[in-house]
Amino acid sequence: MLISLQEINKHYKMGEEVVKALNEISLEIEKGEFLAIVGPSGSGKSTLMNILGCLDSPSSGRYILDGIEIKSARENELSQIRNEKIGFIFQNFNLLTKLTAIENVELPLIYRGVKASERKRKATESLEKVGLGERINHLPTKLSGGQQQRVAIARALAGNPPILLCDEPTGALDSTTSKDIMKLLKELNKQGHTIIVITHDLEVANEAKRVVQIKDGKLANVRVGGKA
Repeated sequence: MLISLQEINKHYKMGEEVVKALNEISLEIEKGEFLAIVGPSGSGKSTLMNILGCLDSPSSGRYILDGIEIKSARENELSQIRNEKIGFIFQNFNLLTKLTAIENVELPLIYRGVKASERKRKATESLEKVGLGERINHLPTKLSGGQQQRVAIARALAGNPPILLCDEPTGALDSTTSKDIMKLLKELNKQGHTIIVITHDLEVANEAKRVVQIKDGKLANVRVGGKA
């Protein structure tokens, strides 16, 4: 099992009130899955994403990622886990506008200490993989929204992480470009990457092999079988 969440709770204290963002979440994700977590704004899906991405810690419960007990990991170990095991893809791309496509893709490899020549090779391969081999020296401002998201996906792929964690990956794109991005994610899933998509869009969620619905901090429904 690649990911195991066991009775995860996340509580926030707001004044005298305790807000339960996640309530007894248990979920298992196998290597090579394409999973969508769908829910409206305020459902807890962003909190769940942050815990899955080791960006936040649960108030209680166990999170085991690829055999590692996350609760016992130190901050430097969590940073290494994020860098090596999880590629993040965000709604608004999060590209540095003053860096070219290839320079943006190289960033996670710099944090790993990869040598310059090897960084360039891996970044170029990643951009070619997402169909941007001829635009590696373009700045983000010279690329369309779909192309910018492809750069973001290439950046996530650069270190060859087993997991791609996608937060509303089509949220800033038109419907045609959204379909192209989902098609690309399916292709990457077929190549062995575990894909987790966080979305409010049922049409996007239905592209996954398995759909988990979250409502009021609880898993409300699980459906197996999508278009992926």
